[in-house]
Amino acid sequence: MADETDRTERDAPEAEAAARAAPRRAAARRAARRADARARRAPRARADDAQADDAEAKAPARRAAARRAAARRPAAGDGAARPTLVRAQAKYVRSSARKARLVCDHIRGKSVEEARAILAFTPRAVARDWAKVLESAVANAEHNNELDGEDLFVKAAHADEGPTLKRFRPRAMGRATPIRKRTSHLTILLAPKE
Repeated sequence: MADETDRTERDAPEAEAAARAAPRRAAARRAARRADARARRAPRARADDAQADDAEAKAPARRAAARRAAARRPAAGDGAARPTLVRAQAKYVRSSARKARLVCDHIRGKSVEEARAILAFTPRAVARDWAKVLESAVANAEHNNELDGEDLFVKAAHADEGPTLKRFRPRAMGRATPIRKRTSHLTILLAPKE
C-alpha cells in the first residue's frame, strides 16, 4: 500500500507537468494548422493582387472610353433632335422565328414602297404577317407622329422567338412523339428618310 502511495506521489509532478503541457501542445497544433491554411491561400491572394493591379491599370482607359462616349452623345439642351422612330409589333404569330427571319432579311433597309412590293410577291405564308406589321407601323407613323408614310424606310426588322406550344402525335407501337408548334414576335422600326 505504501508503495502505491509513493508511486502516485512521484508521478504527481509529472502528471501536473503533462496537464500543463497539453494546452500548449493543442495551441501549437492550431497554430500549425493556421500556418498551413495561410500557405495554401497565399498563391490565391497573389493572383487576386495581380488581378487588382490589372484592374487599376485598365481604369484610366475605361474612364477615357466613357468620356469619348459622352462626347458623342448630344446633350439634352443641344437642340439636336434624335430621329423619330416608329415601332409596330405582332406577337404570338404562328410561324417559327427562323422562317420569319428569312422574309424580314429582304425588307430591312428598304423604303416602305419597296418593302410592300417585296412582301406582296414573296411566296411564304409569313410574308402576309410581315405586310400587316408594316402597314401597322405606317399607320402609327401617320397617326401618332404626323409623318408621311411614303417618306419612311425600314430601319430595323427582326423576329424573336415566342412561346412554343407543345403537342404530341401518336405513333406506332403505342409511342408518342412531341410536336413543337413554334410562335414568334415580329417587330418593325420605321424612320424618316434623310
